[in-house]
Amino acid sequence: MRQRCRTIVSTSALSVLLAAASFSPAAVAAPPASDAGTATDTDAQQVPSTVATGTLDNEATWRAEVPGDWNGKLVLFAHGFRGGIDNPAWDKGFAPTATELIKRGYAVASSSYAETGWALETAAQDQLDTMAGFEKQFGEADRVIAVGRSMGGLVTSMMAEIPGAGIDGAVSTCGLVGGGVALNNYQLDAAHAAAALLLPGRDIRLTGFTAPEQSDATIASLRAALQEATESAEGRARIALVAALLNTPTELDDVDVTDPEALAATQAKLVLDTLPTVIERRHTIVNAAGGDSGWTSGVDYAKLLRSSDQRKQVEHMYKLSGVDLSADLASITANAAIKPDEDGLEWMLRTSTPTGELQVPLLATHTLVDLLAPVEYQEEYAETVRQAGERSLFRQAFVDREGHCNFTVAENVASVEAMDQRLETGNWANVAKTSVLQENAEAMGLDGAAFVDFRPGEFINDRAWTGR
Repeated sequence: MRQRCRTIVSTSALSVLLAAASFSPAAVAAPPASDAGTATDTDAQQVPSTVATGTLDNEATWRAEVPGDWNGKLVLFAHGFRGGIDNPAWDKGFAPTATELIKRGYAVASSSYAETGWALETAAQDQLDTMAGFEKQFGEADRVIAVGRSMGGLVTSMMAEIPGAGIDGAVSTCGLVGGGVALNNYQLDAAHAAAALLLPGRDIRLTGFTAPEQSDATIASLRAALQEATESAEGRARIALVAALLNTPTELDDVDVTDPEALAATQAKLVLDTLPTVIERRHTIVNAAGGDSGWTSGVDYAKLLRSSDQRKQVEHMYKLSGVDLSADLASITANAAIKPDEDGLEWMLRTSTPTGELQVPLLATHTLVDLLAPVEYQEEYAETVRQAGERSLFRQAFVDREGHCNFTVAENVASVEAMDQRLETGNWANVAKTSVLQENAEAMGLDGAAFVDFRPGEFINDRAWTGR
């Protein structure tokens, strides 16, 4: 029997509706390009699934599907960030993977969380309460594997740190595992550098947004400045610096990494796309936390660049332009005066920052080119786990592909089954090795795989607030 933590899993009144009729998993959602499944002639031969839904005390909803030939194992899925008000329990992006897991005998359950947006206040508990609701109907699962993507990858990592939570293992995909504070700060570092260097003397608001329209003027100003900067050597050099602070990818398709000018041009386009997007979303985290946790005060930006794998790229672009890089870095540092909201920072540290103190095995997967969750996050998370003394419980795997959470169904299923094997044997052996994951994924005959050996660069934006 799995260890339980009665102080974590609440005894919420669960309203459960059972549907024992035949259910077609493929009808849940049309598979997106990033997670497309492959239909087979065996679909019609599947034993009918059972679907259950429920509502928790905080109005979060949950949904589960159990195959007729259930193997006793539950995949507990945590979805990513959602803007707006649409908040279903079943996630469209994960639906094709869920379909394949159900075919293989796994039950799959997931919750909506109580709120949309940055839902870290309740998300982990909502997931655990969903597990409780599931097991009230179907009995205790032999094994529970928590799986999450993007923000849900962070939720899953946080769940893996809860003693006795009732999960046995975890798979975090494209997770924001550097934590919410680091998320706010790396985006803020890039925005601050862009404003200071491309709009000097202008009073550009960068933090404290509580509504999307409050950031409209900031986005318009920065977008125009970045676009104009692409037209001069001086501007392109400064965008290269902004790109480094934003952890903008360098492992790009059809871009020769030995050609700094070509790389800079591509990165400039990515910065133009990414920076406005992350600024536009900032208000959701501010509102959840009750204040903006990001800061620039006390940050030495020359030191940050020295730690970056993109330092030589930035230095090359500055040398071409004739602009003094040291002077620019000194200017950014001298103008770094933003302080965090103390209450917002405390909330983010409490709810949205992993400690690395894993209680169960965890496998983290990431694509090499991810504009919304930089692959460098994995370096930061590995360091956090290592410092907590839990390295033996942790493994990472990387996929050579562009796009946030752009995994194939085969890659997702191979990762879940690798964790299942780790739990079955009690040791990692070679189950999370790149070649083994690739072989197992390809053997499924689904939509292919691109696991690759990779070592992410330093995440340069991590820091602790010292009150300066």
